[in-house]
Amino acid sequence: MNDKHMSDRDLVQACLSGKVDAYQKIMERYSGKAMALALNMLRHREDAEDVCQEAFVKVFNNLDRYDPQQDFKNWFYTVLYRRCLDHMRKRKRFYSFMVKFRNEPDLEAALMRQGPARNPGLDPRLLEVLSPREKMTLILWANEGYTGEEIASVLRCSPSTARVNLYKARKKLKAMLEGEDVALQNG
Repeated sequence: MNDKHMSDRDLVQACLSGKVDAYQKIMERYSGKAMALALNMLRHREDAEDVCQEAFVKVFNNLDRYDPQQDFKNWFYTVLYRRCLDHMRKRKRFYSFMVKFRNEPDLEAALMRQGPARNPGLDPRLLEVLSPREKMTLILWANEGYTGEEIASVLRCSPSTARVNLYKARKKLKAMLEGEDVALQNG
């Protein structure tokens, strides 16, 4: 069978039998979509690239834990989603630290050198009104065409919770686009 037409499960099995080049095929298959998803979540290219690389490494190192009865794409997106959340938590902790020391001239100067793109919270964007779960739900629904059940599989929640997250995300975005005052609570 041609590598291009091999299923994800076949490629994983080839990797587990020692054919490391099969993992290159998996990376080629998912790198574009992974980058788009991470970029939508993190809003910064270098951060998205780092998170994608971390996700691919984590998946490769844990291929022996993959259950072939499950959809590989969902498993991969779950790992990527969790890497994004970890990165967002680190970024939030860093930003909180920087805000505490805003009056310190040396720290303020260092922060200003980084610019607004590296300083979360200073450059608000439309998707920033969404919680990480809502954001991932919306991205999977809009970009990947995922159903509530498929989103639930990635986020490890019930399908009804996934549908509620999608409803909340769409409602918040609609309110933003219509200029209504939206509570910026992530939850």
